[in-house]
Amino acid sequence: MKKAKVLFISQEMTPYLEETDVSQITRFLPQGIQEKGKEIRTFMPRFGVINERRNQLHEVIRLSGMNLIIDDSDHPLIIKVASIQSARMQVYFIDNEEYFQRKNTFRDAKKKFHKDNEDRMVFFCRGVLETVKKLGWAPDVIHCHGWMTSLIPFFAKTGYKDEPMFKNSKIVYSSYYHDLEENFSPNLTKKLKMDGITADDMKHFKDPSMTNLQLAAMKLSDAVIKGCDGKNTVLDTYLKKAGKPVLNFQPYDEDGTFVNACSDFYDELLEQEPVLAD
Repeated sequence: MKKAKVLFISQEMTPYLEETDVSQITRFLPQGIQEKGKEIRTFMPRFGVINERRNQLHEVIRLSGMNLIIDDSDHPLIIKVASIQSARMQVYFIDNEEYFQRKNTFRDAKKKFHKDNEDRMVFFCRGVLETVKKLGWAPDVIHCHGWMTSLIPFFAKTGYKDEPMFKNSKIVYSSYYHDLEENFSPNLTKKLKMDGITADDMKHFKDPSMTNLQLAAMKLSDAVIKGCDGKNTVLDTYLKKAGKPVLNFQPYDEDGTFVNACSDFYDELLEQEPVLAD
């Protein structure tokens, strides 16, 4: 039996960024899944606060060089990679000078949510999918962590649905209920446009709030993991009636319970038929 391939996509990861619930899980879960015999790839944004020299990031020339068109503008895609030696694990970084050179992550020095976070999110999600295509590595499971990855299920089920690399992938979305008070602009749907996406596909983003963005990610995923113990009426109500596999919140632990639960969750998911978009 061939090794299952799991693609981890995260908005943050320690040791490259400060420790949070997301960054801790996405540092140790891929390692644990790899140690259980599955093949992994891991992606995150190359935020400007990441010290390239200290973390030994270097550009992967063969993967860089393409441009992504977002809202009728070209944006160069740069791919970098680093290794976490103790875990025998590589991490790929999505980079772009306009979006990821600033010395902060999602908020500016005054703690204001960056106005172009939606552009950065679109670029990051499409950048990951294009890079995986270029790698020629077809994931069995795509596990998304955090709101910045919430467009992955949408793109995978629409613009990339006929792409051989993703045609049979099962998508898992881990929701962390961060920044739910934020809203995106009415122009978000324009920025999502690409070949293969119809006007009907945009129905999920008529009200582009952070809550609705995460709700769309849950609806378009094959399974959901509740990544936090927070509460949100809209999201929690959907999870109760979703009719798809849901792994309830459990904190990360060092004894392997969480890793085992996720590994079993993937295995069970791989035996099921893909979920059609709601």
